[in-house]
Amino acid sequence: MGNVWAAGSPPPPPFRAPPPLLPVPPPGFGGPPPVSGLGGGRGAPPPRPPEPGGDPLPNPGAFEECHRRCKELFPVQMEGVKLTVNKGLSNHFQVNHTVALSTLGESNYHFGATYVGTKHLSPTEAFPVLVGDMDNSGSLNAQVVHQLSARLRSKVAFQTQQSKFVNWQLDGEFRGSDFTAALTLGNPDILLGSGILVAHYLQSVTPSLALGGELVYHRRPGEEGAVLSLAGRYTAPSWIGTVTLGQAGAHVTYYHRASEQVPQKHPKNTQNTPKNTPKNTPKTPQKPP
Repeated sequence: MGNVWAAGSPPPPPFRAPPPLLPVPPPGFGGPPPVSGLGGGRGAPPPRPPEPGGDPLPNPGAFEECHRRCKELFPVQMEGVKLTVNKGLSNHFQVNHTVALSTLGESNYHFGATYVGTKHLSPTEAFPVLVGDMDNSGSLNAQVVHQLSARLRSKVAFQTQQSKFVNWQLDGEFRGSDFTAALTLGNPDILLGSGILVAHYLQSVTPSLALGGELVYHRRPGEEGAVLSLAGRYTAPSWIGTVTLGQAGAHVTYYHRASEQVPQKHPKNTQNTPKNTPKNTPKTPQKPP
């Protein structure tokens, strides 16, 4: 009889376990930590409120450009007659001829060439940039500027006097979202143990205020020293004030735009000459326009 009832009754449905709602934590680990005010950590935590401060701080630019606005307004002093002819050979290559005639100094002729590459970062910037200038005595000033990445820029510059190397330097500049750091190595000589090292740093503290510093370290046989300078720049809608303080003195500039056509400048420079100030800092050729 037991076999008949067993054969006649329908088989029970197979048991299926429901899927787990949450993964089981491994031994030794508990659940998520409780959230303050919610009790037991149940439920999702509330979204984080937006951080105060508004828009991010702007990049302050390069340290060596702190006094650029005032320097651009100074006229180039010269005596005599100067003639410059620029000729564009293509969209990337340009040459120029400059003749300077003077009754007090030496008359000279300069030939310059500029090449601009095809790597465009903005409508007004393209890399690499190669600039060279040679005078009638054979002296050469040349530099190569290249943008290695979106934030890293490098430059190599050298200067010759006739057939001898006089100065050469390597520059590296990194631009963060709100700061700029740069390092320059000038005239390094491993055999003599000499050279010049310059470090720059400029940080935006507020949208209008930027603070930074410059450290110059030089070494040569029998002489070694360092010079530290601090700088601050305040940028207003219509004026810019910049001050640089260091062992060599103080340099203060004030730039005010009276109108869209007439800017004004008020520079003031107070400098001392300490004994440990380096005197063989290499001269950087002017940047191309």
